[in-house]
Amino acid sequence: QVQLVESGGGLVQPGGSLTLSCVASGTFFRFYVPGWYRQAPGQERELVAAITSGGSTNYADSVKGRFTISRDNAKNTVYLQMNSLKPEDTAVYYCNLKGGDYSPHDDYWGQGTQVTVSS
Repeated sequence: QVQLVESGGGLVQPGGSLTLSCVASGTFFRFYVPGWYRQAPGQERELVAAITSGGSTNYADSVKGRFTISRDNAKNTVYLQMNSLKPEDTAVYYCNLKGGDYSPHDDYWGQGTQVTVSS
């Protein structure tokens, strides 16, 4: 059974930084496409960033230049480095793992971690 465990959320001041981590178990992580989504109160869940098995990345326009997604296949882990955080980045951040071409029907979610940007 696939499990995703996130960590690294918290409270940070505007302009600060946080790094989120998500460890996957129960799957061939290196073949999968991990990503980060977020959901603010009263809003729909949105894609923040994703990274393919080949290392190609995709970012929401609102985070380009500030956030960096990376993966460590040896540790079955995906990271989201968040810099220059803004109050509008406040949301619950969810780790997602899609099977991509390897296993198209796979789509797994973590439990979410709260990120609050406030002074």
